Amino acid sequence: MKQVSIVILNWNGINLLKEYLPRVMEASDLELSEIIVADNGSTDGSLDYVRWLGLPTISFSENHGFAGGYNLALEQIQTPYTILLNSDVAPRRGWDRTLFEFMEANPGVGACQPKILSWHNPEKFEYAGASGGFLDRNGYPFCRGRIFSTLETDCSQYNDPIRCDWATGAALMVRTELYRSVGGLDESFFAHMEEIDLCWRIRLAGKEIAVVPAAEVEHLGGGSLPMGNPRKTYLNFRNNLLLLHKNLPEADRAAALTRRRLLDTIAWLKSVASLNFADSAAILRAHRDYRKMAPQAKSAKAGVNLLKGRPNILVDYFVRQKRRFSMLNNIKD
Repeated sequence: MKQVSIVILNWNGINLLKEYLPRVMEASDLELSEIIVADNGSTDGSLDYVRWLGLPTISFSENHGFAGGYNLALEQIQTPYTILLNSDVAPRRGWDRTLFEFMEANPGVGACQPKILSWHNPEKFEYAGASGGFLDRNGYPFCRGRIFSTLETDCSQYNDPIRCDWATGAALMVRTELYRSVGGLDESFFAHMEEIDLCWRIRLAGKEIAVVPAAEVEHLGGGSLPMGNPRKTYLNFRNNLLLLHKNLPEADRAAALTRRRLLDTIAWLKSVASLNFADSAAILRAHRDYRKMAPQAKSAKAGVNLLKGRPNILVDYFVRQKRRFSMLNNIKD
């Protein structure tokens, strides 16, 4: 019996499938893992191509989005482990077995990721996940190997497996039943930070998140929304507020959200001063829609504030000029 399901969500992405799916097949241990393409109602011949390759599919009649598509797909998965894999990822040989063996040896870990390198510049870490994701005290995400837009060169400096705050959704191994028990990906996020929210809920459920750099993949990235797109700005600001609202204990939530409103006001003023009116409008919409969504969001009442003791990444990066992860203090794994 297979132990791992590698689930690739697709919507009209036949060109990406033709480029990357054979690489996934070649690099994976097919005695251990099954590769499944979950299709969100494609009309471009994607399913015909996948079936020609001889791979199983899960087919939906319409596009359920990233979170909805994966949630529906994982309802049908029977293996103990699932890897959520973007369609623009090229793994390196043995990656799935390396992740599997780590999870088997560490039952306290609920989810993990490989090292994520850039497809275009493989000597560099990739933006979405690098060598493990973290959150600062204000809820800003950053990575071991990537802080804001600064991408470090991979010189094996982050090759040790460690516990982290979140693992990237580009290549996320999770215990299948745990994924279902914590509610899967939050479909209200639509896109961006839904994997951070999932990992936070996994941690609140008593399991840990890890990065396993001995497993490596290359990620194209930027396929959904490019940097600088106002829609991306909107989703990042709105979903970060939702992330804090949902997962911080009630006693700490109001203070944290007040700080974020102040910081987001500064970001709004900066965009106005830069005459970037599309971004400034996106920030206002994000806060407006967060206020509408917050009453319906299921939020923690009690528990541990997982952001306590974290660095202030804004001060470290912009004031103290600490542009590399290794320069930061107060990182607790």
